[in-house]
Amino acid sequence: MLSVFVSIPLLGALIAWVIPDNRVRPYVLPVVGLSHLAMTAWLLGNAPPQSPGGWIWLDPLGKIVLLCISLLFTVCAVYAVGYLGYRQERSNRVLCMGLLTCLSAMTLVTICQHLGLLWVAVETTTVTMAPLIYFNHNARSIEATWKYLLICSVGIALALLGLLFLAYSTHVAHREATLLLGPLMFSAPELNQGWLHAAFIFLLVGYGSKMGLAPLHTWKPDAYGEAPGLVGALLAGGLVNCAFLAILRVYQICLASVTEVIFFQKALIGMGLLSMAIAAIFMARQADFKRMLAYSSVEHVGILAIGLGLGKGALFGALFHLLNNGLTKGVLFLSSGNIHRSYSHKTTDVVRGALTRLPWSGGLFLAGFIAITGSPPFSPFLSEYSIVSSAFIEGQYAVGGLFLLFLTVVFIGMALTVLPLVMGEPTPNLEPTDYRDRLLTVGPPFFMMLVVLLLGVWPPEFLLQLLRDGAALLEVRS
Repeated sequence: MLSVFVSIPLLGALIAWVIPDNRVRPYVLPVVGLSHLAMTAWLLGNAPPQSPGGWIWLDPLGKIVLLCISLLFTVCAVYAVGYLGYRQERSNRVLCMGLLTCLSAMTLVTICQHLGLLWVAVETTTVTMAPLIYFNHNARSIEATWKYLLICSVGIALALLGLLFLAYSTHVAHREATLLLGPLMFSAPELNQGWLHAAFIFLLVGYGSKMGLAPLHTWKPDAYGEAPGLVGALLAGGLVNCAFLAILRVYQICLASVTEVIFFQKALIGMGLLSMAIAAIFMARQADFKRMLAYSSVEHVGILAIGLGLGKGALFGALFHLLNNGLTKGVLFLSSGNIHRSYSHKTTDVVRGALTRLPWSGGLFLAGFIAITGSPPFSPFLSEYSIVSSAFIEGQYAVGGLFLLFLTVVFIGMALTVLPLVMGEPTPNLEPTDYRDRLLTVGPPFFMMLVVLLLGVWPPEFLLQLLRDGAALLEVRS
């Protein structure tokens, strides 16, 4: 069943590759996306047992990430039909095939219980996304693509070294060498502590670079700034979540080893606070609104790391924030893509009065800004409140205080960019473009905005239970 699940997007990629018509090809994306979402909904309540050998299993952590990825991809797939209708000047064959192949790889990430196979799946997402960042075929996009490939490839190579150290620690302990999650967790207290410590450092740095934790975030502003909006949405809400899931798997082994969990938690909190601080600095007076969203992503991966590092009550908030951040980033990137298409610019020197020129896209971008900065009644408020309140409850007053300080600075910095962008009158003598808000380009982000609002006002019980089950896998056991 799960093999078919992973194979469907690959079949869709093959179909997209052979379709000759540039206008027909994008319709493969929503067909595959809706099929994938329907299967995801079924698997959430009917997950099959572990595969023979234990390599494949959809546990609660995988279900949370899979739900976010599937919903986000489906919305972006519908949006792509409208967006690519405006981009008939270039072939979309590579874009469509790359998106579907990446969906298959991200799906594989969520069901992997073998850390070697998980590494291969994460690396596949890196490779398949690179041509999509270069979609606009200009000097800045090729620079962004190479920076993305270089930094992420170095990071994923470090993660591979971490896996080798992890496997060698089992050999030194005279146990059967394995990278299966279950056996590693079972034997973790007996493994060689030196090699285990080295493995965790390399895995955190490696997957942290893929996730975009500071100071390993430097590929994000260029890649997010130059990629099309729908690619940016999947980078921020899809690939980030896959990398975070890989870190969660490492964290599970840390919990089982007992001696390493405190070190890993402190490292996560330190990198998380650094990420929030750097994002706060670079978002102040950021003229390029797509680069601003990249630094917002750096901030929110920092929030995820802090929530995981705090543990206990913050775990629920971190997992909830994983879903909230992914969906809200989808709203922001898709609506920013519409604004960019209408103005043919992405700096606030030119882009003004978006609410007047594009009432729907401008309104969605403004609503997305309010949501992503943790304002009620949207769901990021609940997840961020859960994390910061847990910090104070556990006596981590410095962490909680810095968390609130950085949130405040980020809110002010984003407001200084977003409010002039959406308010006022459009820049005079602006060059006209053929873009207009239409159902296929504003309907998908509007739907996601409604989901983010619903999750903030009335999160469904099945989702809350899924989050509790996921948090239970990450709790320290006495």
